[in-house]
Amino acid sequence: MLSVWLYSIASTAIVSLISLIGLFTLSIDQKKLKKLLLYMVSFSAGAMFGDAFIHLIPEAFKSAGFSPSVAIYVISGIVFSFSVEKFIRWRHCHEPTTEEHPHPFAMMNLIGDSVHNFIDGLVIGASYLAGIEIGIATTLAVVFHEIPQEIGDFGVLMHGGFTRAKALLFNFLTALTAILGTVVALALGAYVANMTSFLVPFAAGNFIYIAGSDLIPELHKEMSARKSALQLICFVLGVIVMLSLLQLG
Repeated sequence: MLSVWLYSIASTAIVSLISLIGLFTLSIDQKKLKKLLLYMVSFSAGAMFGDAFIHLIPEAFKSAGFSPSVAIYVISGIVFSFSVEKFIRWRHCHEPTTEEHPHPFAMMNLIGDSVHNFIDGLVIGASYLAGIEIGIATTLAVVFHEIPQEIGDFGVLMHGGFTRAKALLFNFLTALTAILGTVVALALGAYVANMTSFLVPFAAGNFIYIAGSDLIPELHKEMSARKSALQLICFVLGVIVMLSLLQLG
């Protein structure tokens, strides 16, 4: 059990440090960065679908069998992510953006990012409870998703009126909620019997929603045949990476 805690906390700490990646994007031309991000999003979508269908759902069936409860838990993860995103998109503001008045969309982004990172922590913790291989695969899927996500979040905060230093600080602070999520998952797993039988498919539902609802629509905005083909290649590579991790088992 100690190794599970060490792997989980170390993995979540690495994921949290990705929030500082905005610092390294400042020297990159914005047009080039935007093009690069689309391919990262493609890879991330493939990795998240791959983790959900290759690792998490099979693990849930292994624990609970081919029962309707697994499907219900997966759907509950999708519904939960849908509800959280609806809440995040609820508010809108038309006041000018200044350092004294950061735009509410930036504040809502921080709230949403905190919830999102907490869920990531839950997912990572639950995955390691299911097995080291599952935990590593899930951590990688989260990392691939977080890189473009955190770059985007940093840009949103800057656009919303935060200084560069404040944007980095607040982005990092929200990332730390992932560690809290991991601790909660591991603590519940230690005291609640069969907690992973719910959390693992629940995590899969979250990944399916994020990849299908948030990432895939972004990719469809690109109409160029060549760029679309490259996106497809990156998507398939994301799936292949998840598939290759089965060799760790």
